[in-house]
Amino acid sequence: MSRGQTEINANYLEEAPTLEQINEMPGNILLEFGAPWCPHCQLAQPIVQEELKDHPELTHIKLYDGKGKPLGRAFKVKLWPTLILLHNGLEIGRLIRPTNSGYVRHLFLSAH
Repeated sequence: MSRGQTEINANYLEEAPTLEQINEMPGNILLEFGAPWCPHCQLAQPIVQEELKDHPELTHIKLYDGKGKPLGRAFKVKLWPTLILLHNGLEIGRLIRPTNSGYVRHLFLSAH
């Protein structure tokens, strides 16, 4: 997880930050909840990665989610992948199971 990153976060974090840590992060944060074995997550990856290239201002945090993972439960994530866009800790947009770049682009533009 890095601010203004140019490389796409290809790996899921198994150890997620706490909700308090997320809420204290300044600026625009993209939380991506999913699992590497999830077919919906695998299909969405090229779409998300392509759109992230045009938004280096977003801090991208890719989180391995599942039963008992508190951060996913705090955000009421039920389906993967779920993209949640935050600004200064507040949710400003959410996208579940994106199927085309237009939906992802629209989500990212809400950060401006």
